[in-house]
Amino acid sequence: MIKKEAIKLTSLTIKGGCGCKIGPADLEAVLRMLPQTKKDPNLLVGLDTSDDAGVYQINETTAIVQTLDFFTPIVDDPYDFGQIAATNAISDVYAMGGTPITALNIVAFPIATLDKEILADILRGAGDKLIEAGVTLVGGHSIDDNEPKFGLAVTGIVHPDKIRTNSGAQPGDQLILTKPIGVGISTTSLKHNLLTEEEIQNVTKVMKTLNKAAAEVMATYDVHAATDVTGFGLLGHASEMAKGSGVGIQINFNKVPLLPRVKELAKAGSVPGGTKNNFAHIADVVDYAETLDQIDKWILCDAVTSGGLLISITHDEADEMLKELRDKGVDAHIIGKVTEEQKGRIQVL
Repeated sequence: MIKKEAIKLTSLTIKGGCGCKIGPADLEAVLRMLPQTKKDPNLLVGLDTSDDAGVYQINETTAIVQTLDFFTPIVDDPYDFGQIAATNAISDVYAMGGTPITALNIVAFPIATLDKEILADILRGAGDKLIEAGVTLVGGHSIDDNEPKFGLAVTGIVHPDKIRTNSGAQPGDQLILTKPIGVGISTTSLKHNLLTEEEIQNVTKVMKTLNKAAAEVMATYDVHAATDVTGFGLLGHASEMAKGSGVGIQINFNKVPLLPRVKELAKAGSVPGGTKNNFAHIADVVDYAETLDQIDKWILCDAVTSGGLLISITHDEADEMLKELRDKGVDAHIIGKVTEEQKGRIQVL
């Protein structure tokens, strides 16, 4: 039995956090093999636009939002890992404009070889984050596995007329991002012992910060589209928005908020495989400015765990919304705009 004090959780897995997702190209190839089924008219959001969660209408005023997310350890502290996993899972409901209400734990853990206190700390971290979000834990499921994994299935509610999807962006909209990127590069650097304690705490804080405040602000505006930025990276999720909305997207690299030392760490070799897969997957739909080098491009495609919301809102309301987000303590930035030209493509300036 390996005691809690003697183990680094990130050493138990090759990939961590949302970086362990099956890559978008492989996932698309699998989904194309599935038989087409008759669509239930009550299914308001399904697989069609690669959205963050499913939405199913119950009655005229209520629809349920359903999502599931789990992954391998992204940090070494079990309590923080639990908090990050819960924050990440809940985020999909916020991105859809919903209010999360219940959750189920999903646990895979080597119960015979790792200290049981580690699992207890993971569950305690997730539980405390659920309390912060106002979400009720209703149960869960566990298996004995050589590699620890943890996550949650989350259910939320939303009015059918107030659903936010990733497919409603309109030309002229401004794009607001509510958290910095570079999480994948930073956490890979953590595994390589390249981060200071302050930098570890900083990236951990970003990942375990709920998108609740951002979602509450978003609910008071006529937002055209929204998604949360996670495993497929900023450009991966932006490309889904462009494709689903039938618009072009323009992003200004210099306006995108980055975690500290991300470029330096990437140059040192801390670029996760998931980030490189993301870059390759969307290469055909992205036009990069000649001033950007390969490191810049990887950063924009970096596999994020528990990232912020990417919000498409009318130009006239963008500055007001940005101010309100910042007043609520959200590190929000306007990073680009939606265009009518080059539908389904992204241009990075």
